[in-house]
Amino acid sequence: MTEKHLSYYRMRARKIGLVIVEHSYVDYGGRFTTTQLGVHDDSLIPGLKRLADVIHSSGASAAIQINHSGGKCIQGVCGAQPVAPSNVRFWKETPRALEVAEIRQLAIRFGDGAERVIKAGFDAVEIHAAHGWLLNQFHSPVSNRRTDQYGGSLENGFCFTMEVIGEIRTRVGSDYPVLFRLGADDFMEGGLTLEESKKMAPGIVTAGVDILDVSSGMCGIYPPGEQTPGFLIPSAEEMRKICSVPVIGVGGIRTMELADRIVREGRVDLVAVGRALLSDPDWGVKAMNSFGGKTNG
Repeated sequence: MTEKHLSYYRMRARKIGLVIVEHSYVDYGGRFTTTQLGVHDDSLIPGLKRLADVIHSSGASAAIQINHSGGKCIQGVCGAQPVAPSNVRFWKETPRALEVAEIRQLAIRFGDGAERVIKAGFDAVEIHAAHGWLLNQFHSPVSNRRTDQYGGSLENGFCFTMEVIGEIRTRVGSDYPVLFRLGADDFMEGGLTLEESKKMAPGIVTAGVDILDVSSGMCGIYPPGEQTPGFLIPSAEEMRKICSVPVIGVGGIRTMELADRIVREGRVDLVAVGRALLSDPDWGVKAMNSFGGKTNG
């Protein structure tokens, strides 16, 4: 944790309901960049607590994403050959296929990370399973060619995810909020589809998820050729029809008016804003001022 992190979030947490801190690795072998935050060691808890306190001091609740980047890692950053469900190259380097025992150990690492999140004072934890990271890699036929209990069928591809959710729920208890960021559609040939994700979403919720945060999959943050504001709202809307928990919608939402309209229309329960806050630390303040400082709850 650096002063740059703290200053960044101190400004952007103003007039925001919930700040979700960017994905933080649960295992050093899942580190994506050299400046990425981690939740992989107890020594990091004091720094993480400083961040949670800063967000709270600006008036927002605080959550943090926990993640493993899997086959999107680079050996020079994560310290070893990247690991993935299968030794299929879909990013910069060819990964090594995880052994079954290693998969179970990583589920435990997710649980360890969630415990540290609680100790650091965060109000919620979000499991990141979108944008081509490790959990998404297990879900997608693009990267998962396994024939054991962790691959070979849609249900098996989500087996690791169910273990991670179960491990985390065991560690944090029944009342602590667990969010799940689902890459619902890979938007690529041979990848996971929205219809397939709809089949699995109710089971994800039943396993112990309180809020479903719907994003894109192996294609990354943006579906190919799609930049229209609210471009992932239709996916979230479909998930909301079948899920019993609140659903977050996202995707190029830059104005308070659009965010408000999407929620008022009942398309989603919550809206996430990313790039707009990245470029303008005063976004929350300006957005609330545009509504006279008031919301309808």
